[in-house]
Amino acid sequence: MNAVEIQGVSQRYGNMTVLQDLNLSLGEGEVLGLFGHNGAGKTTSMKLILGLLQASEGRVQVLGRDPRTTDVRRQLGYLPENVTFYPQLTGRETLRHFARLKSTPLGQVDDLLEQVGLAHAADRRVKTYSKGMRQRLGLAQAVLGEPRLLLLDEPTVGLDPIATQELYLLVDRLRRSGTSVILCSHVLPGVEAHINRAAILAKGRLQAIGSIKQLRGEAGLPTRIRASGMSQSDAWLERWNAAGYSTQRHGADGVEVVAVNGHKLPLLRELLGEGEPQDVEIHQPSLEDLYRYYMERAGDVRAAEGKA
Repeated sequence: MNAVEIQGVSQRYGNMTVLQDLNLSLGEGEVLGLFGHNGAGKTTSMKLILGLLQASEGRVQVLGRDPRTTDVRRQLGYLPENVTFYPQLTGRETLRHFARLKSTPLGQVDDLLEQVGLAHAADRRVKTYSKGMRQRLGLAQAVLGEPRLLLLDEPTVGLDPIATQELYLLVDRLRRSGTSVILCSHVLPGVEAHINRAAILAKGRLQAIGSIKQLRGEAGLPTRIRASGMSQSDAWLERWNAAGYSTQRHGADGVEVVAVNGHKLPLLRELLGEGEPQDVEIHQPSLEDLYRYYMERAGDVRAAEGKA
């Protein structure tokens, strides 16, 4: 049984269609990255999964049932983009409040405060928390009760690089324990190592879905090989240009060559066998490159020039 099953879903508000014929699934213990510009349909998709909206067309199932049922909702965790709490409560009081609402043992509260780096501020009022601290408190609230499905909407907002990495490590641990996760983020660098698949939305339509490897194969974007510390860099530029490869100089004593259509390994063998470089770097298309490609293919130049 999939954690989430969305089949032929369209969502309309009056005459405006915000989602069109969406088909999407999420396996148990899988992390799915959901990316798209503002207005692409990400938040609407999350609300459908949470049971906060009823689809205009199609079917949404969560944990094999209607997401609006109480039993399903008790097994969900959700971190909204703009999380708010009662300002007069302390961090510990806030989590205890949510633990009671979720019928979760209060013993989890202190452990979670430690995990998200708020143990030192557990007895401070939330109104004294920074934005990043409130975000970490929101994450702790979301994972209370060990949910089977966790939805994170812009979870890294307000987090410094160390806290961001700690969040991703927590997501990794949850995945290994069997929790399914949907992660929406505008910040693409660093995400791809922590998701199993990526789904890209534009203009209310699903443009692509698959592992990073699958999307690289589908997009056909080139891999770039950069070699440095070469005594004959000019000769290599001439050699590869004559063979029809796209090249450019890399630093004072290096070259960059674009490998397409399965030429990566032959080029590497040739380079390492004869070129004697001091260093070689392989730059595969990143998630950001793939996002830009699919946005441009969808005709959404504005989103392609920005972030997800």
